[in-house]
Amino acid sequence: MTTFAVVITNYNYASFVFEAVDSVLAQTRAATQILVIDDGSSDGSPELLRQRYGDDARVSLLFGENEGQLAAFQRGVAAANADVVCFLDADDRWKPEYLQKVGAIYDARRDVDFVFSDLQTFGIDQLSIRYENSPQPIDLGYTAVSTYLLLPWYGAPTSALSLRRSWAVDVLDLPHSFRRQWKLCADACVVHGASILGARKYYLPTACVEYRTHGNNGWWAGRREPTSRYRNSLRNYGIVRVYAARNSLDEGCCSLGKREYRTKPQPSGKERRRYARIALRGNAPWWERYEQAISILFGRTQQRP
Repeated sequence: MTTFAVVITNYNYASFVFEAVDSVLAQTRAATQILVIDDGSSDGSPELLRQRYGDDARVSLLFGENEGQLAAFQRGVAAANADVVCFLDADDRWKPEYLQKVGAIYDARRDVDFVFSDLQTFGIDQLSIRYENSPQPIDLGYTAVSTYLLLPWYGAPTSALSLRRSWAVDVLDLPHSFRRQWKLCADACVVHGASILGARKYYLPTACVEYRTHGNNGWWAGRREPTSRYRNSLRNYGIVRVYAARNSLDEGCCSLGKREYRTKPQPSGKERRRYARIALRGNAPWWERYEQAISILFGRTQQRP
């Protein structure tokens, strides 16, 4: 049976972190490890965490200087000793069935490397955030070519992400100098890195991830502000190119687009259009590129290999 290490990252969220940790302790399928990484909090979090969980063998507390979210991810994954790593922000929480539902996919599908979920917001508002607004699971297959060429987001915010530990180690193998740039929103490194390096992805709506909206969390606070969105897009573009260099991807990878597309059992209309765009790129004669694009748009869906 698949084992889980949960990495909870905290920075000055003393008001919320107990809810996050307790939501993991309450899981119907227990985590092997619960790793709370405090990133140099100055709000009393370290003392409060020691008082509440210092004698709890189920919880490991790791304290360090304030270096940001990427550094906290790296410290947590380095300490993890389980098959799958799940991430949870200290201001979010899970319903008790989350690990049970995610675990069922990892148990049954050894070929799946990365599972992400939908989110339910609470706090400022109450919204349901789903990948492509889908209420159904989606086997996304492989996503390296699509991510490199078009930069779609095959993932979710931190608290809805999980991946096999070997992939987490590879994805977070980034230079120390990157920690400054990724003090916030390091979930982009996890999401894009897993795609570009070749993880097979699966979307599983669980209705179990509760994302707190309180005006201070980075994604929520800046999601509509043009400058913030531009800077995030610029960083995303850059980190994709970093991982692409590691995997020797360049513009010529568009020739692999149809092969990647065939790894998707039931691609959505949006995914079909995405890969049709990829098919139109490259150096093949124009009629061959158009023929391939049409076959993607109107061909039969693939069966899972």
